[in-house]
Amino acid sequence: MRTPLTLLSGVMAVLPDHNVNTDSIIPSAWLRSATADLARGLFGARRFDESGRERPDFVLNQRPFRDAKFLLAGENFGCGSSREAAVWALARFGIRCVFAPAFADIFYENAFRNGVLAGLVDETTWLALAAAVERHRDAPLFHVDLPAATITDPDGIRHGFTVPAGRAEALIRGDDEIDLTLRHIDEIKRFLDTATAERGWLYRSPLDGPLEPQRTTP
Repeated sequence: MRTPLTLLSGVMAVLPDHNVNTDSIIPSAWLRSATADLARGLFGARRFDESGRERPDFVLNQRPFRDAKFLLAGENFGCGSSREAAVWALARFGIRCVFAPAFADIFYENAFRNGVLAGLVDETTWLALAAAVERHRDAPLFHVDLPAATITDPDGIRHGFTVPAGRAEALIRGDDEIDLTLRHIDEIKRFLDTATAERGWLYRSPLDGPLEPQRTTP
């Protein structure tokens, strides 16, 4: 069970680059230890120079975007490898929602499985959101309403985004993949009871001993 996502307010940062890959999102150097600070590793090669100093021109190193909860990304965000840690790094940093015109397929699935909303926006909406951030750079406070699938910008204008109904419902409830399975526990038990009765040999353990020979009527 994770923290449900229904209504969320926060700063939106814009990363307009297309084809941002998972190695850019979380470089492999940050994956060599189980205790690595993935929040600091987010866009690590872009946020920090070779000496570990911040690059001041990168958006997440600037106020107020250091505290961004939303990321407006370019086309095909999350392409490259199937590196699930790319989503972990976004979540550890505090980014709960990413909006883009398109996502790489594996990243898209990984996002939902880890409690991060990947919302699809069309080009018109993308441009309107980016313009709103630019107009309110000192306080680009946005409000996401997942049940309504809307983003309200600092001017009070509502913009729509697309998300699969099943994925939205899981985020709203705070369900992870195990929770989704457990919602069908009664059906699973009924199936197992029937299958055990009809095909018990499938469910035997070697410790149960050999099967008794079936008797046939002459």
